[in-house]
Amino acid sequence: MPRFYENKYPEVDSLVMVQVQSIQDMGAYVTLLEYDNIEGMILLSELSRRRIRSVQKLIRVGRNEVVVVMRVDPDKGYIDLSKRRVSAEEVVKCEEQFEKGKSVDSILTQVAKKRGVPVEELYEKVAFPLHRQFGHAYEAFKLSISEPDNVFSSLSIDADTLADLRAVIARRLTPKPVKVRADIEVKCFAYAGIEAIRNALQAGEAVSTEDVQIKVKLVAPPLYVLSTTSTDKVAAVELMEKAVEAIGEKITQEKGDMTVKMKPKVVSETDDAELKALMDQFAQANTDVAGDDDSDEDDE
Repeated sequence: MPRFYENKYPEVDSLVMVQVQSIQDMGAYVTLLEYDNIEGMILLSELSRRRIRSVQKLIRVGRNEVVVVMRVDPDKGYIDLSKRRVSAEEVVKCEEQFEKGKSVDSILTQVAKKRGVPVEELYEKVAFPLHRQFGHAYEAFKLSISEPDNVFSSLSIDADTLADLRAVIARRLTPKPVKVRADIEVKCFAYAGIEAIRNALQAGEAVSTEDVQIKVKLVAPPLYVLSTTSTDKVAAVELMEKAVEAIGEKITQEKGDMTVKMKPKVVSETDDAELKALMDQFAQANTDVAGDDDSDEDDE
């Protein structure tokens, strides 16, 4: 991997992702994945807060590790690192940052291949300036999908490269629609039970917004399915939860009850296929019953 960031060396106290290359008596030799694979070392004393019984249980060759930079000597090329000083929260933070860096690298590599230029050139002209301006080139790329002029206006790249860059970003980072579903059973044995159920389900659909439309379908009484499709997974799940809550409140007022069979969640094509098969099964059963009734009447 090339250098993800403008500085050749990481700053002291910064978190970095490394890959373990070898384990020696002094410690572990690693390469810094975000800094053009330059070499660093995790001293044996910096591997763990506890007494080390087996180095192999703490660190293995080929594995990626999150470490913190303790010392940097650019003249000698020494970088001393620590694994034991990194908290669990810092590991998550560094892993997220590393994934963003890999996404940027993947996009720039694809554009560089298409344009026939070194990827390092695109880092200099695109990633580093955007990183300075937006905190991370990944955040700039995401923003560029909706506000390209605000993001790219300051860059010094030719129109063809910019067009290719925008095309790859759109393909890689544009949110893909997901389907969110919830399964519920709604019952009401009061005098106006059917009307009460209808009103409750309509209360659920009424929670819909312009961006997230919730639809209710009958599978077979008393089972109903709520579904919606949205590019904002979190918002869709939250709105679906409100819809389920609205149905529950409404049917309770009507002396009925609701049971959640499946909480709102993102579903796959397999889940959808299973649901369709179930609905087809009930539809076929109803058709068979209707046909049997007709044949009985003919016999009479």
